[in-house]
Amino acid sequence: MTALKKGSKKLLNAWAFYDWANSVYTLTIASSVFPIFYSSLFNSKEEPVMAFGFEMKQTVLISVVTAFTFLVVTFLSPLLSGIADYVGNKKNFMKFFCYMGGLGCIGLYFFDLDYIHTSMLFYFMGLLGYWGSLVFYNSYLPDIAFPEQQDSISAKGFSWGYFGSVLLLIINLIMVMTQDDGAAKMQMMKYSFVTVGFWWILFSQYTFYHLPKGSSKGHKVTKDVVFNGFKELRAVWNELKTNLRLKRYLNAFFVFSMAVQTIMLMAVYFGEKEILWDDNEHKTIGLIGSILVIQLVAVLGAYFTSKLSGKYGNIKALIIINFIWMGLCFYAFFMETPVQFYIAAFVVGFVMGGVQSLGRSTYSKFLPETEDTTSYFSFYDVAEKIGIVIGMTIFAVVDQLYTMRSAVLFLFIFFLVGIILLFRVNTEDK
Repeated sequence: MTALKKGSKKLLNAWAFYDWANSVYTLTIASSVFPIFYSSLFNSKEEPVMAFGFEMKQTVLISVVTAFTFLVVTFLSPLLSGIADYVGNKKNFMKFFCYMGGLGCIGLYFFDLDYIHTSMLFYFMGLLGYWGSLVFYNSYLPDIAFPEQQDSISAKGFSWGYFGSVLLLIINLIMVMTQDDGAAKMQMMKYSFVTVGFWWILFSQYTFYHLPKGSSKGHKVTKDVVFNGFKELRAVWNELKTNLRLKRYLNAFFVFSMAVQTIMLMAVYFGEKEILWDDNEHKTIGLIGSILVIQLVAVLGAYFTSKLSGKYGNIKALIIINFIWMGLCFYAFFMETPVQFYIAAFVVGFVMGGVQSLGRSTYSKFLPETEDTTSYFSFYDVAEKIGIVIGMTIFAVVDQLYTMRSAVLFLFIFFLVGIILLFRVNTEDK
């Protein structure tokens, strides 16, 4: 196969199509059907769960396992990206995590509280596979697109992901809601996890077919290069001392992304536990419907933010978005009714699409001229994952000691600090 040229429409679309493939994980597993399924396994919202030798709240278990998964990703990202850069074959690593994640989703079919540790292992595999593959997926952006193309193709990727994930979620919703009794609905939820795994693996093949293998260097992996990624991270850290704008942006991104990702990971668990639904059927339809609203509105948010950044600059656009997120934390603390939850879902969708696509493309545009994009994006991903570990841990602690409402309210501090740090970023050459 003839390699596609950098900037070609076919290559850009093939890269963006991976969002179509993997976004079904974030929507069905991370955001909607699995949280509802998991909560339905318990007799009441207050029933604790025993796992890893501790008794804890249901939501705290998810927070702890999620934080641990991101801790693993934080360690593996530089390890594997360093090897990938040395060998010059990051596509194989991206495939490995993709297939691990897909198989983890399929394994969730067997999720059972009586086998909680095995069940959480499948959850762990899905989450690790998703975020692990993104390390290499994101690092391809400067390789396949020129700077002037990166904002638009990043937005296109997120938009395709939203459309694809919404399509599968609608199918899953029909599967669940056409059943008459609770046991049949639970069975359909299990089947939906299987559809996610197959969708993710099958549709990613188009991306893998067209993406370049990487800059082949003819090197073999030895024990001397296993920790090369950590050396590269240290080199990037040292280079940041001479690139003040990129360093300041990373500081800001670290803080506000910590809160954004925590909210996105725990939103449906919050809605399931804290909102006063009429009954279980209304709760299921309401929660999944809210997620659909978030995804559809996020498409508009991504493109609106792209236009906003084109007119006012990336940093100013991110500041505006963070102000909205901060307001949402206060709003969530007081909301109780489904209507209030729907309003929050609409606003979250609008700012979610913008902050994700603009956060990624802003970092890409601030990078210095280099062929070693994998190391820089590994650094970006490590910063994001450490932030998530901290955010989820704080959320779990506040949730366990107080309430989920208090945990969400506490996150406004991170958005406030993020805004202050964004004001310090040099916005020249936006």
